Amino acid sequence: MELHLHLEGAIPMTTMWELVCKYEPHPGDFESFTRRFEFEDFLHFLDVWGYMTNYLRDAEDFERIGEAVGHSLADQNIIYAEASVSPSDYRRHGIDLESMMTAVRRGLDRVTGVSVGLMVDLVRDGSRDRTMDVLRRTIDATSEAAIVGVTIGGPEHGYPPSLFVDHYDMARDAGLGLSAHAGEAAGPEYVWSAIDDLGVDRIGHGVRAVEDPALVDHLVETQRPLEVCPTSNIRTGVVAGWEDHPVLRLIDAGANVSINSDDPTYFGSSVVDDLREVTARTGADPLRLTLNALEASFTDTTTRDLLRAEIEEGWT
Repeated sequence: MELHLHLEGAIPMTTMWELVCKYEPHPGDFESFTRRFEFEDFLHFLDVWGYMTNYLRDAEDFERIGEAVGHSLADQNIIYAEASVSPSDYRRHGIDLESMMTAVRRGLDRVTGVSVGLMVDLVRDGSRDRTMDVLRRTIDATSEAAIVGVTIGGPEHGYPPSLFVDHYDMARDAGLGLSAHAGEAAGPEYVWSAIDDLGVDRIGHGVRAVEDPALVDHLVETQRPLEVCPTSNIRTGVVAGWEDHPVLRLIDAGANVSINSDDPTYFGSSVVDDLREVTARTGADPLRLTLNALEASFTDTTTRDLLRAEIEEGWT
């Protein structure tokens, strides 16, 4: 189970290289290409992200990455995931949202053994009008592309959740699940805003909630789910290392935590490895953490019940 996964950040490195070679007449060599992903901090990560998304230019590319990511998930025995796509990153290539999302869906649907619900990342640092346009197009494409929810990613500072109240009201009215990146690079006030201003169903990251004891108490009391991505936080410099990782305190406090990989190709992360590390350090039940993700998912009740039975059977 995985709830916080950026599709573009989960493209296998070999598939990324194929895309570069498709568009660059002299791409260099594969080893030099992979070294581009050795970034220094969160802003450097965003720069690398911008570089790579430049090579997703048509429906065929999105179909290819959908299938490649689907196979990667299936190879990890992940039977359900929710993966976000950032449509505004591709406006410069003239790709419309519906064509892009349905192409991703076609690719994903070629893969057996894993079901993927798509999320749309509204991307918080764009203009409000552009973001609203992305949302309207998302709602139009929901049925055909099997879109289950929305989130806001990108740089937090200067773009608090409160800027997106109208967007989230519209998404809620359309029946979409609501998540928001908050409390990753920015502090607990962004988590409060996602809760109070947007009324989100769950929080993407949320690890800096530990800086506000009242917020931790609230999260424990309400059991609002947190999509925590431990290795990602370490690789982007949000957290110094495992010894200081807030997920350990959040679990000990009784918060509703799921473990996720975020951008596994960029960070060398996986749900399995992070679950193993977290449970070793906290004594938490890995089955419980996995079921936390299932219960917080935006899939329908029937699918959730089938997945629960499959997970519990596979765990015994």
